[in-house]
Amino acid sequence: MRQLYRELEFDIERLNDTFKGSLRIGASSTISQYVVPKVIAAFYKRYPEIELHLLNGNSFEMEQKLLENELDMALVENEASQTNIRYIDFLDDEIITVTGSNSMYAKRKLISSADFQQIPIVLREKGSGTLQVIQNALTKQGIIIDKLNILIHLGSTEAIKNFLCDFDGIALVSEKSIEKELRLKELVKINIKNISLNRKFRIALRQGHHTSAAKLFIDFLSQYNF
Repeated sequence: MRQLYRELEFDIERLNDTFKGSLRIGASSTISQYVVPKVIAAFYKRYPEIELHLLNGNSFEMEQKLLENELDMALVENEASQTNIRYIDFLDDEIITVTGSNSMYAKRKLISSADFQQIPIVLREKGSGTLQVIQNALTKQGIIIDKLNILIHLGSTEAIKNFLCDFDGIALVSEKSIEKELRLKELVKINIKNISLNRKFRIALRQGHHTSAAKLFIDFLSQYNF
Protein backbone atom coordinates (compact mmCIF):
# COMPACT_ATOMS: atom_id res chain seq x y z
CA MET A 1 0.00 0.00 0.00
CA ARG A 2 2.82 2.41 0.85
CA GLN A 3 4.54 1.66 -2.46
CA LEU A 4 1.32 2.21 -4.41
CA TYR A 5 0.86 5.53 -2.63
CA ARG A 6 4.43 6.58 -3.50
CA GLU A 7 3.77 5.64 -7.12
CA LEU A 8 0.52 7.59 -7.26
CA GLU A 9 2.16 10.65 -5.70
CA PHE A 10 5.01 10.49 -8.21
CA ASP A 11 2.70 10.13 -11.22
CA ILE A 12 0.53 13.06 -10.10
CA GLU A 13 3.55 15.30 -9.61
CA ARG A 14 5.00 14.23 -12.97
CA LEU A 15 1.94 15.72 -14.67
CA ASN A 16 3.17 19.06 -13.34
CA ASP A 17 6.76 18.25 -14.39
CA THR A 18 7.94 18.44 -10.77
CA PHE A 19 8.87 14.75 -10.32
CA LYS A 20 8.34 14.53 -6.58
CA GLY A 21 8.85 11.24 -4.79
CA SER A 22 11.51 9.17 -3.07
CA LEU A 23 14.08 6.61 -4.14
CA ARG A 24 15.99 4.12 -1.98
CA ILE A 25 19.28 3.11 -3.59
CA GLY A 26 21.72 0.55 -2.25
CA ALA A 27 25.27 0.42 -3.58
CA SER A 28 28.24 -1.85 -3.04
CA SER A 29 31.27 -0.35 -1.33
CA THR A 30 33.31 0.49 -4.43
CA ILE A 31 30.35 1.94 -6.33
CA SER A 32 29.05 3.96 -3.36
CA GLN A 33 32.46 5.54 -2.72
CA TYR A 34 33.91 6.11 -6.18
CA VAL A 35 31.20 5.91 -8.84
CA VAL A 36 27.67 6.86 -7.82
CA PRO A 37 28.07 10.03 -5.66
CA LYS A 38 28.64 12.29 -8.68
CA VAL A 39 25.72 10.63 -10.47
CA ILE A 40 23.41 11.22 -7.52
CA ALA A 41 24.57 14.85 -7.29
CA ALA A 42 23.75 15.40 -10.97
CA PHE A 43 20.42 13.57 -10.62
CA TYR A 44 19.48 15.72 -7.62
CA LYS A 45 20.34 18.86 -9.58
CA ARG A 46 17.99 17.75 -12.36
CA TYR A 47 15.24 16.39 -10.04
CA PRO A 48 15.56 18.27 -6.72
CA GLU A 49 12.12 17.21 -5.49
CA ILE A 50 12.98 13.49 -5.48
CA GLU A 51 14.14 12.46 -2.01
CA LEU A 52 17.16 10.18 -2.30
CA HIS A 53 18.39 7.63 0.23
CA LEU A 54 21.74 5.87 -0.33
CA LEU A 55 22.72 2.80 1.67
CA ASN A 56 26.03 1.04 1.19
CA GLY A 57 27.52 -2.36 2.03
CA ASN A 58 28.92 -5.28 0.09
CA SER A 59 27.11 -6.61 -2.97
CA PHE A 60 25.59 -9.60 -1.15
CA GLU A 61 24.15 -7.37 1.59
CA MET A 62 22.63 -4.99 -0.95
CA GLU A 63 20.96 -7.83 -2.85
CA GLN A 64 19.47 -9.17 0.38
CA LYS A 65 18.04 -5.77 1.30
CA LEU A 66 16.65 -5.44 -2.23
CA LEU A 67 14.85 -8.78 -1.90
CA GLU A 68 13.51 -7.74 1.50
CA ASN A 69 12.03 -4.61 -0.12
CA GLU A 70 14.25 -2.28 1.89
CA LEU A 71 15.61 -0.85 -1.37
CA ASP A 72 14.07 0.14 -4.70
CA MET A 73 17.26 -0.78 -6.55
CA ALA A 74 20.85 -1.82 -5.89
CA LEU A 75 24.11 -1.12 -7.70
CA VAL A 76 26.38 -4.14 -7.39
CA GLU A 77 29.80 -5.30 -8.55
CA ASN A 78 29.58 -9.06 -8.08
CA GLU A 79 28.95 -11.70 -10.75
CA ALA A 80 26.38 -13.78 -8.87
CA SER A 81 22.93 -13.90 -10.41
CA GLN A 82 19.85 -14.61 -8.32
CA THR A 83 16.82 -15.82 -10.24
CA ASN A 84 14.48 -13.32 -8.57
CA ILE A 85 16.72 -10.37 -9.42
CA ARG A 86 17.09 -8.75 -12.83
CA TYR A 87 20.50 -7.26 -13.70
CA ILE A 88 21.36 -4.43 -16.10
CA ASP A 89 25.00 -3.59 -16.95
CA PHE A 90 25.79 0.11 -16.67
CA LEU A 91 29.59 0.53 -16.50
CA ASP A 92 32.80 -1.36 -17.35
CA ASP A 93 35.47 -1.75 -14.69
CA GLU A 94 38.86 -3.42 -14.40
CA ILE A 95 40.43 -4.85 -11.28
CA ILE A 96 44.13 -4.05 -11.42
CA THR A 97 47.26 -4.96 -9.48
CA VAL A 98 48.91 -2.10 -7.61
CA THR A 99 51.70 -1.53 -5.13
CA GLY A 100 52.88 1.43 -3.06
CA SER A 101 55.30 3.83 -4.72
CA ASN A 102 57.93 3.00 -2.06
CA SER A 103 57.45 -0.75 -2.36
CA MET A 104 60.27 -3.00 -3.54
CA TYR A 105 57.95 -4.02 -6.41
CA ALA A 106 57.20 -0.49 -7.61
CA LYS A 107 59.70 -0.62 -10.49
CA ARG A 108 58.37 -3.90 -11.85
CA LYS A 109 55.89 -2.97 -14.55
CA LEU A 110 55.23 -6.59 -15.53
CA ILE A 111 55.26 -9.77 -13.44
CA SER A 112 54.70 -13.40 -14.34
CA SER A 113 51.80 -15.50 -13.13
CA ALA A 114 54.25 -17.44 -10.94
CA ASP A 115 55.52 -14.20 -9.33
CA PHE A 116 51.94 -13.05 -8.80
CA GLN A 117 51.24 -16.17 -6.77
CA GLN A 118 54.33 -15.66 -4.57
CA ILE A 119 54.31 -11.92 -3.80
CA PRO A 120 52.48 -10.98 -0.55
CA ILE A 121 49.01 -9.69 -1.40
CA VAL A 122 46.15 -7.93 0.40
CA LEU A 123 42.54 -8.51 -0.72
CA ARG A 124 39.01 -7.40 0.12
CA GLU A 125 36.90 -9.23 2.70
CA LYS A 126 34.75 -12.29 2.05
CA GLY A 127 31.33 -11.22 0.78
CA SER A 128 32.88 -8.44 -1.27
CA GLY A 129 31.82 -8.35 -4.93
CA THR A 130 35.38 -7.45 -5.86
CA LEU A 131 36.73 -10.57 -4.15
CA GLN A 132 34.15 -12.76 -5.87
CA VAL A 133 35.07 -11.40 -9.29
CA ILE A 134 38.78 -11.92 -8.56
CA GLN A 135 38.21 -15.49 -7.41
CA ASN A 136 36.08 -16.43 -10.43
CA ALA A 137 38.45 -14.82 -12.93
CA LEU A 138 41.56 -16.44 -11.45
CA THR A 139 39.88 -19.84 -11.31
CA LYS A 140 39.18 -19.63 -15.04
CA GLN A 141 42.90 -19.02 -15.56
CA GLY A 142 43.94 -21.96 -13.42
CA ILE A 143 44.90 -20.01 -10.30
CA ILE A 144 43.37 -20.99 -6.95
CA ILE A 145 42.91 -17.89 -4.82
CA ASP A 146 43.61 -19.73 -1.55
CA LYS A 147 47.07 -20.58 -2.88
CA LEU A 148 48.02 -16.92 -3.24
CA ASN A 149 50.35 -15.47 -0.60
CA ILE A 150 47.47 -13.61 1.12
CA LEU A 151 48.68 -11.56 4.06
CA ILE A 152 45.33 -10.10 5.10
CA HIS A 153 41.74 -9.41 4.01
CA LEU A 154 40.56 -5.83 4.61
CA GLY A 155 37.02 -4.48 4.69
CA SER A 156 37.37 -1.54 2.33
CA THR A 157 39.42 -0.24 -0.58
CA GLU A 158 40.40 2.80 1.49
CA ALA A 159 41.89 0.48 4.11
CA ILE A 160 43.82 -1.34 1.39
CA LYS A 161 45.18 1.93 -0.04
CA ASN A 162 46.39 3.03 3.39
CA PHE A 163 47.88 -0.40 4.03
CA LEU A 164 49.92 -0.21 0.82
CA CYS A 165 51.80 2.85 2.09
CA ASP A 166 54.02 0.66 4.29
CA PHE A 167 53.60 -2.74 2.64
CA ASP A 168 56.10 -4.54 0.44
CA GLY A 169 53.48 -6.35 -1.56
CA ILE A 170 50.57 -5.90 -3.93
CA ALA A 171 46.80 -5.51 -3.92
CA LEU A 172 43.95 -6.07 -6.35
CA VAL A 173 41.52 -3.15 -6.49
CA SER A 174 39.06 -1.48 -8.83
CA GLU A 175 40.70 0.91 -11.28
CA LYS A 176 37.85 3.35 -10.56
CA SER A 177 38.91 3.50 -6.90
CA ILE A 178 42.52 4.59 -7.37
CA GLU A 179 42.48 7.10 -10.23
CA LYS A 180 43.70 9.90 -7.95
CA GLU A 181 46.44 7.80 -6.35
CA LEU A 182 47.77 6.71 -9.75
CA ARG A 183 47.72 10.30 -10.99
CA LEU A 184 49.63 11.48 -7.90
CA LYS A 185 51.99 8.49 -8.22
CA GLU A 186 51.21 7.33 -4.68
CA LEU A 187 50.40 3.91 -6.12
CA VAL A 188 51.91 2.11 -9.10
CA LYS A 189 50.09 -0.22 -11.47
CA ILE A 190 51.66 -3.60 -12.22
CA ASN A 191 50.59 -5.77 -15.14
CA ILE A 192 50.40 -9.55 -14.79
CA LYS A 193 51.41 -11.46 -17.90
CA ASN A 194 48.41 -13.08 -19.63
CA ILE A 195 46.00 -12.16 -16.82
CA SER A 196 43.28 -9.50 -16.96
CA LEU A 197 40.36 -9.01 -14.56
CA ASN A 198 37.45 -7.20 -16.20
CA ARG A 199 33.90 -6.89 -14.90
CA LYS A 200 30.65 -4.96 -15.18
CA PHE A 201 28.98 -2.77 -12.59
CA ARG A 202 25.30 -3.70 -12.62
CA ILE A 203 21.90 -2.38 -11.62
CA ALA A 204 19.97 -4.99 -9.62
CA LEU A 205 16.17 -4.90 -9.55
CA ARG A 206 13.54 -7.21 -8.09
CA GLN A 207 11.70 -9.10 -10.79
CA GLY A 208 8.38 -7.49 -11.58
CA HIS A 209 7.12 -3.95 -10.97
CA HIS A 210 9.56 -1.04 -10.49
CA THR A 211 8.81 2.42 -9.18
CA SER A 212 8.69 5.35 -11.57
CA ALA A 213 11.49 7.08 -9.66
CA ALA A 214 13.67 3.99 -10.10
CA LYS A 215 13.00 3.95 -13.84
CA LEU A 216 13.89 7.64 -14.03
CA PHE A 217 17.20 7.03 -12.22
CA ILE A 218 18.04 4.01 -14.41
CA ASP A 219 17.58 6.10 -17.56
CA PHE A 220 19.69 8.88 -16.05
CA LEU A 221 22.44 6.46 -14.99
CA SER A 222 22.48 4.72 -18.37
CA GLN A 223 23.01 8.04 -20.17
CA TYR A 224 25.49 9.51 -17.67
CA ASN A 225 28.90 10.43 -19.11
CA PHE A 226 31.38 8.84 -16.71
